[in-house]
Amino acid sequence: MSKVFLSGSIRGGRRLVETYRFMADVMIGAGVEVLSEHVARDTVFAEERNMTEKEIFLRDMGGIVQCDCLVAEVSMPSVGVGYEICHAVDLKKPVLCVYERGAKVSAMVLGNKGVVAQDYGDLDELQRLVVEFLRSI
Repeated sequence: MSKVFLSGSIRGGRRLVETYRFMADVMIGAGVEVLSEHVARDTVFAEERNMTEKEIFLRDMGGIVQCDCLVAEVSMPSVGVGYEICHAVDLKKPVLCVYERGAKVSAMVLGNKGVVAQDYGDLDELQRLVVEFLRSI
């Protein structure tokens, strides 16, 4: 079973948490293990309340080391998501960055040759992009 690290904004804003949940469900439905499913839960702040910053960092960096690929939703700017993408690229992991059509996405993501970046207009298109990427790895 492939392992995927799902990256999405937590402290940078939770506007897309339902999209993250949808993405996690799509990945699980495709038969992969989502190592960072906490990103898609409304309870993430409560879950992390008793964790130190170092513990959160080590959990997430460890997940990226263990994963076969990283899938990030990058419509909402997030320092953490950018950091995770860079770490995965540095480790030569396949990276898919998806974003809402029309979103102002960082050139540091869109211009990175180690990243596949795709926009989407609706959840059906998002699902297709994620499933096609997972099949390609």
